[in-house]
Amino acid sequence: MMSREQDQQAQQDSAAGPDAAPDRSAAARARRFDREHARSLRALAYRMLGSRAEAEDIVQEAWLRWAEVNEGEVRHAGAFLSRLVTNLCLDRLRSPAQQRELYVGTWLPEPLVDDLQGWQPDPQSQAEYAQELSLAFMLALERLTPLERAAFVLHDVFGLDFEAVAGHLSRSVAACRQLSLRARAHVKAGYARVNLEEVERQRLLQAFLSALASGDVDRLAKVLADDAVLLADGGGKVNAVPRPLRGGARIAKTLVGFSKLVDLGQLCLQLTPINGLPGYVLFDARGCAIQSVALAPRAGDGRVLTIYVQLNPDKLRHLALPKDLVPISELDVTSGRAMSS
Repeated sequence: MMSREQDQQAQQDSAAGPDAAPDRSAAARARRFDREHARSLRALAYRMLGSRAEAEDIVQEAWLRWAEVNEGEVRHAGAFLSRLVTNLCLDRLRSPAQQRELYVGTWLPEPLVDDLQGWQPDPQSQAEYAQELSLAFMLALERLTPLERAAFVLHDVFGLDFEAVAGHLSRSVAACRQLSLRARAHVKAGYARVNLEEVERQRLLQAFLSALASGDVDRLAKVLADDAVLLADGGGKVNAVPRPLRGGARIAKTLVGFSKLVDLGQLCLQLTPINGLPGYVLFDARGCAIQSVALAPRAGDGRVLTIYVQLNPDKLRHLALPKDLVPISELDVTSGRAMSS
């Protein structure tokens, strides 16, 4: 995000005209990097890694390396930087493979809370998957090999042709085409796109919250699909369901049971989309995020099919305490909304 001073300077740079020699100073290069490249590079890195924090680290590393490059010798800065970020992400994906295998319990991506625009390749992107940052989509990407993931993200999400993908991955065009085809088949097999109107999204969230707040197991079970799945990521740092929990009735009983173990009077709730899905974040009395919950609906009946619960404090620390918090004690169980004062 550019500061006001950076934005003013950007306008001055633009006013200088296309024929003006670009300012090669470090400050000017930083402004151009932030204005022209950082957004798309961040979007690429997040889809490659599934981690907001790691994506930010990758973009910062890309800037440090770019600052040492003679800008005048680079024909296309955007292509150079996207290739750089792709390679940095591939290195990151390959190096922690053993660590991911040793991850305690279920792994989920870091949640993006009501902040999707800053993680899209560009505001106008219309590629089939470019608008998808849902947790189901990110988990589908997680099942790919590093090269399949890179080929799919570059071609299907960012719209690069296979010649460009081949240049990024140092592979032949035919090999990149095969990588992308395999990846697309895996993604479509494990990911079903469901579009809901905003009214339906709110209805689903309110029904879930009011049923949970009531403590009525049967009522909550009716909000969930019979074959619902709950995925919880504690990362071995906090208690969480270690494996996917299946069955609406079983999940309802578990969630209501957990809710009775905590002092709800000490918690506050932020109603907010999580990776574009209906969801909320719980904050404790110190203002620290302790849980995010995203609800994925099933096409057809609109009941909750998948519940994504992020509990790992390392993946929640980027969530700042918002102003629009709702104390749990003020949640109206009949509507799922805050009670009027």
